Amino acid sequence: AAAGGVGLLACQWAKSVGCKMIGTVSTNEKAELAKANGCSFIINYKSENVVEKVKEITNNKGVPVVYDGVGKDTFNKGLTCLAERGRIVCYGFSSGPIEPVNISNIRPFSGSIATGALLTYTKNHIERQKNSNQLFDLINKEVLKINIHQD
Repeated sequence: AAAGGVGLLACQWAKSVGCKMIGTVSTNEKAELAKANGCSFIINYKSENVVEKVKEITNNKGVPVVYDGVGKDTFNKGLTCLAERGRIVCYGFSSGPIEPVNISNIRPFSGSIATGALLTYTKNHIERQKNSNQLFDLINKEVLKINIHQD
């Protein structure tokens, strides 16, 4: 979801720290938006095979991390795109909850799964304030630009 709210910020943030991001989108318009926000590679999941395209981009190595905000519809594809010792981070479930995972499917490549919720991942007000300050500092320095779209 490279052209969504979190995706656009992730594209910008990744580029600012020198990462090359592979983003998925559903339309050409969203592809242009993600590219304009720093996404290095775009895959239109409606017209391209995500797993094959990721393997092509990474010379069959896969990616070190997948950030999945969709859930049910994308989780298994994300697992298939992971490199050795890769991690999939589930931060949303817009398409529904993820089906039970057979852990033996990720064991051969030492993969891992991470998830969390904001209020339990950041333990207290001080930690949340520190994280907020870091985010707003990046916005104030214009490393991250907030895109507000209205239909």
